[in-house]
Amino acid sequence: MAGIIKVSRNTENAPQSTLSSQTVAFSHYNNFSAQLPVDPKTGEIVVGDVKDQAKQCLTNIKAIVESINHVMDDVVKINVFLKDVADMEAVDEVYATFFDNLLPTRTVVQVAALPMSDALVQMDALISNGEGTAPQDPCALIKLSRNTENAPQCALSTQTVAFSHYNNISAQLPVDPKTGALVEGGVKEQTAQCLKNMKAVLESIDVPFDDIVKINMYLNDLADVDAVNEVYSTFFPDSAIARTVAYVPARSVIAADALPMGALVQIDASVSHGDGTPPQEVEDRHNIVIRANNTDAAPRSALHTQTVAFSHYNHVAAQLPVDVKTNAIVAGGAKEQAEQCMKNIKAIVESVDHVMDDIVKINIQLKDVADIDAVNEVYTTFFQGDLPARTVVGVSQIEMGALVQIDAVVSNGEGTLPQA
Repeated sequence: MAGIIKVSRNTENAPQSTLSSQTVAFSHYNNFSAQLPVDPKTGEIVVGDVKDQAKQCLTNIKAIVESINHVMDDVVKINVFLKDVADMEAVDEVYATFFDNLLPTRTVVQVAALPMSDALVQMDALISNGEGTAPQDPCALIKLSRNTENAPQCALSTQTVAFSHYNNISAQLPVDPKTGALVEGGVKEQTAQCLKNMKAVLESIDVPFDDIVKINMYLNDLADVDAVNEVYSTFFPDSAIARTVAYVPARSVIAADALPMGALVQIDASVSHGDGTPPQEVEDRHNIVIRANNTDAAPRSALHTQTVAFSHYNHVAAQLPVDVKTNAIVAGGAKEQAEQCMKNIKAIVESVDHVMDDIVKINIQLKDVADIDAVNEVYTTFFQGDLPARTVVGVSQIEMGALVQIDAVVSNGEGTLPQA
């Protein structure tokens, strides 16, 4: 169905930006831009402590949700970016009051900086969109929220929330579900436990591990990335079919200044869900196939696929400012590096016969959040139409000593074809 139309919308009841759309709907999902604790009437950070700021972030999200005739229980995923992870308990007090029935999946991480220096918290969201986008017919799809005792449970999030043809998995910490404590050992042991927990969640809903299309890995110290990759490579590929084609998901590795429980690593995921959610017809989950693609026009990695399409979305792996011809970081500052990241994304997008305006969500990590103005100068030149939803955070480290890293989610109107 190549004619599905991306729907970008804004409401005056939440802060607006000339550099992003508040919400971009495509097929059965809405992608929300990160919301800072800004009062839309004044354009300023609200006065108060982290509780007041968390309430404002969620109030802004709620205003956007309601502006498109949805409710907060339609949220399937929330990302919470904190300046101080010790504020998590205070944020949770407020957070719980915004959901009446079904808690979304959730990732919480402490970052080095947020786009406004006085902000203590920022949140973005992914929302179910049962009505679809034209020319799809509306369909009252049912969100499936599930937990298993074989992985750590949380009173403030659901382990997995499925909607339409995707499952969203809450961030998994290296916690032993039997003890509720971090596993003993270093980053290797912690990485293995995160992935074991994720595998347990997927097995509880009868989904193979190789149905993961995108992984986000949050590391407390990027110097640990080689040790993490050593363990990671033992989990992917996971099946004979995946090994035959050397399938690995798209991936982003993001530096965290701190993680809940003092963990060294935390991992979340987006998972293909071929059987869909009721009242869709139950299909063989292998009948819709994952389409993984790499191009020589962008940097390749043995640890991730550049883009993984499933159903009506493509997930693009995080792009560093690497020139594919030299395999080195491009010369220059944040502006030149941002341009190279975007060029790499463009090369990937075009390699699967798409255009940059098909992007629905962009995630940007900056070594110095003060570079955002320089980044924005080149950023807008890559789009002709409505800008995607966007999240920007400051991080203390980026791989290869880069100043910027960018990943993307792309609409996929043609869908992925059933297996012949």
